[in-house]
Amino acid sequence: MPETDLDLLLSAAKEAGRIATSFTGPTAQTWHKPENAGPVTEADLAVNEMLERELRAARPDYGWLSEESLDNGDRLSAKSVFIIDPIDGTRSFIDGSDTWAHSLAIAVNGVVTAAVIYLPLRDKLYSATSGSGAYLNGAPIRCATRASLDGANLLVTRPVMEPKHWKSLPPDIKRSYRPSLAYRLALVAEGRYDGMLTLRPTWEWDIAAGDLILREAGATTSNRSDGPLLFNNADPRLKGMVTANADLHRNICSALA
Repeated sequence: MPETDLDLLLSAAKEAGRIATSFTGPTAQTWHKPENAGPVTEADLAVNEMLERELRAARPDYGWLSEESLDNGDRLSAKSVFIIDPIDGTRSFIDGSDTWAHSLAIAVNGVVTAAVIYLPLRDKLYSATSGSGAYLNGAPIRCATRASLDGANLLVTRPVMEPKHWKSLPPDIKRSYRPSLAYRLALVAEGRYDGMLTLRPTWEWDIAAGDLILREAGATTSNRSDGPLLFNNADPRLKGMVTANADLHRNICSALA
């Protein structure tokens, strides 16, 4: 029986974990990307090389978008595309933290249809495929159900709470944070936090896998203006992201300036 897209991503994520954990973050060779685009390590590159080789061999007609690969635009003519972040949370990896993740997704006509987020050092494997629910290590997960914005436990950066981003005063929330955006999204899908929002331009590879996992866990996802998240754009940056259950998501978007 042919391997499904989700099976392919699950196998690739586990191999990515084996490669990444063969390096020690604090001692891995590190470079800084031009224009303050952040660090990249030899682990990022080794994982990316394996993923691009194995995934593209398995699906040669799929396009390819990865944080660590040159984007020549060929993917724009493909119906299906891999959207990959080899290591999301590279700074955490360098620091020796265990909160970095592999984020792997496949989008078809702009909509993510299969997704995996894997934190090998935490033994957390999140997965979803369209219409089949979201899972953590094989067990179903659902997002939280809190509707009220005041008192909600949200994963946000400190600048998001500046008054300029809100129609009136910033809401009275419980603020938490994780460096890996993919992990933040997975935690909301798991129901451990009520929601997440980021208002900065957001790379597709940071949120593509989380978008599907969240939707399959019952959450609503959008950009910061409550518009749909569509992937494989010529400029692979989206206008932020807001996610929570439908009621809380509506209340967040209504409160944003």
